[in-house]
Amino acid sequence: MPAPDHSQPESRFTARALRIAMIGTRGVPATFGGFETVVEEIGRRLVDRGHAVTVYCRAPGGATGPVPPGTAYLGMRLVHLPALRSKAPASLSHTAVSVVHAATGARPDAAFVFGYANAPFLPLLRRRGIPTTVHLSGGEWERDRRARRRGRYSQWAEQASVRSADALIADSRNVADYYSREFAASTELIGYGTRLLHDPPATRLAELGLRPHGFHLAVARFGPDNHLDAILDGYRRSSARLPLVVVGSPGSGTQARRLAALAEEPRVRLVSGPWDQEQLDQLYAHAVSYLHAHSVGGADPWLLRAMGARTAAIAWDVPVNREMLGAYGAYFHDPRALAALIEDAELNPHHTQEVSEALQRRAAALYNWGHVTDGYEDLAQRLVSGRSTQGASPGRSAHPRHRVPRGYPAEPESVVEREQPT
Repeated sequence: MPAPDHSQPESRFTARALRIAMIGTRGVPATFGGFETVVEEIGRRLVDRGHAVTVYCRAPGGATGPVPPGTAYLGMRLVHLPALRSKAPASLSHTAVSVVHAATGARPDAAFVFGYANAPFLPLLRRRGIPTTVHLSGGEWERDRRARRRGRYSQWAEQASVRSADALIADSRNVADYYSREFAASTELIGYGTRLLHDPPATRLAELGLRPHGFHLAVARFGPDNHLDAILDGYRRSSARLPLVVVGSPGSGTQARRLAALAEEPRVRLVSGPWDQEQLDQLYAHAVSYLHAHSVGGADPWLLRAMGARTAAIAWDVPVNREMLGAYGAYFHDPRALAALIEDAELNPHHTQEVSEALQRRAAALYNWGHVTDGYEDLAQRLVSGRSTQGASPGRSAHPRHRVPRGYPAEPESVVEREQPT
């Protein structure tokens, strides 16, 4: 396996070492999603800078299973606590016991809580005098609009987090603008980072019957906001010679059956979890193109992973994807447009390679884990010094929700000009 680029700048801060708690995720090692990746990458670097980081992890086996003893990973102290078995209660129940543990044990100097759905537990942290930041995930209640009861809860929790937290983190401008517009809320704009893969091996591709630069790739949970049906439909419409590898968990229900039917195309290969991270790195690094159709939320770690792996990206045309890819992304809004872009990626390999290299340069410039860690460290120090925006937001505005138009600007022109390929 190649040695990923973990290079980062030296810390800009000389303030005292802090005790920092990270709450609200499945924990580390990161094998599941974006928040877990943030916790692992930021936590390990904070430890390297002299801070004591505690990560609350879900114990295997659910609420009735055994709870492993306290362990460490990459210098982070791990606290494994139980959770209920079903999906939504599992997340909330685990956060509840994690907050009780943090509030009644050795008090951390600051806490980062991931996801605004955990709003009911913020008051306990604050009553114990623990400055608390909520890392927002834009679009959560939009995902829940199909389930009315959960949608109402998400809207309440979103507002409660905005009004109760000492600070809010937005991982993209799109998300920051949303909270400014809807809640008149100030956020800390701290994005994600990604690993840069240089000349990775291709030794694990043969296990899937693949060869380097001989396939297209899509990685997604099989949810409605990921538009995997549009990807499969667009690919089927194309005259692509190379197969499409889809990495994800099909799940069950009507949508899963529909996706399974679309995937019956002989050129499509489904790879389900658990995901082997070494093999997944090789899939990203050796794909001709990465097809990305996530449509809600903030910065997406799967898209960043493609950028860091030097792979051309074809993305659903929404503001956050344009913000991440800038001038080097190819964008689609329906299966027919996607089909043409897939064909173009195969027919113009030189251009596809140029775009791939430009995206990796862009990732190195804008999505560096060292810089992201600077943001977390600086915020933690300010919170410990008394900085707080708690109570500053008046709550959700009464005006009809305004949607950012397609083509939302991605970054200052100077960044784009600096990265133009020769």
